Amino acid sequence: MHQLAAQANYNLKDEIKAYWSARAETFDEQPGHEIFSDAERAAWHALIRRHLGTGDGRKALDLASGTGVVSHLLDDLGFSVTGLDWAEPMLERAKAKAKARGRSIRFLMGDAESTMEPDESYDVITNRHLVWTLVNPAAAFREWHRVLKPGGRLLIVDGDFVNPGVIARLAGRLATLLGRFGISDKRPAHGPGSALADTHRSILSRVYFSEGARADAVAALLRDAGFSQVRVDTNMRAIHRAQRKNFSLLKGLERATQHRYAICAVK
Repeated sequence: MHQLAAQANYNLKDEIKAYWSARAETFDEQPGHEIFSDAERAAWHALIRRHLGTGDGRKALDLASGTGVVSHLLDDLGFSVTGLDWAEPMLERAKAKAKARGRSIRFLMGDAESTMEPDESYDVITNRHLVWTLVNPAAAFREWHRVLKPGGRLLIVDGDFVNPGVIARLAGRLATLLGRFGISDKRPAHGPGSALADTHRSILSRVYFSEGARADAVAALLRDAGFSQVRVDTNMRAIHRAQRKNFSLLKGLERATQHRYAICAVK
């Protein structure tokens, strides 16, 4: 009976948390997660400045902060940063990285859909590759609206990882085929055919954006949550160009042709 009760209490959000906890060990080894060049760092800085400006000590909440990659970018620009993540292994690495780099970033454990942070306590909120995993994005967006100060800005960086374009589909299939013959670059532990890849597919099939987190759908939910001046920015070329140096040719092509975007919105 106890085992049945435990299984009933282990829901989709628990699976998502466990998945990212498992990914923590190799997260910073993967291009597209950690930053491996000054050019990519500069491209990210430019994107953040374009939508949020410089920090000047303003308070930033980086949701699903992982190992702290975006938190460090915000810190670079002068924001006073709090990173929030619910995967303890991610937080351990984020704290160790900040300590090693001498950064005074605060990292907390918490749920991005229910932050438990005070009303109107942050000037900006950021997240990268979080929205596609949300179980209830409408509730999450209302929560983020609550936590922002009036005039505060939200910056989402995400994409549709379900519906790649023709070029991306062909590149992905060819990369997988070559990988089976040991021709392509080393395949990551979460790559096609791995247990983590199976878990990823299972999770993706059950989240709200199971058919793909298209920018227009995300923007509509933000407006429903009370945000205004919702702007979609698909100009990610500088970031993708810098990342390409650390990808195989096919992986770089696949990434550059995916529907990836930034969305900025104002409270």
